[in-house]
Amino acid sequence: MSEKAGAAVSRDSDDLYERLKAYEGLAAATSGVGKDIVNEPMIRHWCEAMGDTSPAYPETAPPTMLQAWTMGGLSGHTDRSSAYDELFGLLDGGGYTSVVATDCEQEYLKPLCPGDRITFDAVIESVSARKTTKLGTGHFVTTRMDVRANGELAGTHRFRILKYAPARQKPKVQRPRPVINRDNAGFWDGVAEHKLLIQRCGLCRTLRFPWLPGCNACGSQEWEAVEASGAGTVYSYVVMHHPPFPAFDPPYTVGLIELAEGVRMVSNVIGVPYDKVRVGMPVRLEFLRVDEDWELPVFRGTGS
Repeated sequence: MSEKAGAAVSRDSDDLYERLKAYEGLAAATSGVGKDIVNEPMIRHWCEAMGDTSPAYPETAPPTMLQAWTMGGLSGHTDRSSAYDELFGLLDGGGYTSVVATDCEQEYLKPLCPGDRITFDAVIESVSARKTTKLGTGHFVTTRMDVRANGELAGTHRFRILKYAPARQKPKVQRPRPVINRDNAGFWDGVAEHKLLIQRCGLCRTLRFPWLPGCNACGSQEWEAVEASGAGTVYSYVVMHHPPFPAFDPPYTVGLIELAEGVRMVSNVIGVPYDKVRVGMPVRLEFLRVDEDWELPVFRGTGS
């Protein structure tokens, strides 16, 4: 690209960004109403799926269900604003036609209880300047949703996506990185030292995995990290054949491993042909280097 053409592209990008910024602060959804009141069956299904056995549920809903009560399902919602559609139209028109969710943040202000009627409003909180990522170049769009229970603010949900133009160059093949935050950083620090760390509640001494800020048995936020022995068995597993992804070599086995300590974690089962993995198979922890600066805990089959 010539210097003149490059300058023209830069000007067009700057002009588009100014138009995108004008949508900050505008409504993304107004007067939204949850399709269902907070109810025990949905709470029970969520807790079963998450393995959460806290006695607090279903008298109250798990706080992390905050967004679930606002979802429109397959039929969607009719309360999305024209500003939100216009913003996405501008991004599509600028060539940023692909989309990927990047992260979300939630704040909890009051518990939700069965019978609560959920309403919500959402605002386009920010649109970033053009960013270049491994996926491609685009703009991050953050929306903030205020969720109310019977008219009282119960929490906020920030959701961030990247609208991008796919990179033309084939990116370097690399295993996806986990999202590391203040709640799970200690686990990944342990992995870097070849330790598999699980949490133990400081109050009721219940072991838990994955890492959480509070105990799902008693609710205490006091905890300590303990090193697992690395022994375990295959509790369940799936064999991945599709979709193909350049960083992986299908078919491969993803197992739900029950550690000797009693907690379970998801990881790859290695050292055994995918069609020979069985429920109850003993496994032993290893650390697999997947690239020059990243290792992951995996489990090698040790025979029946």
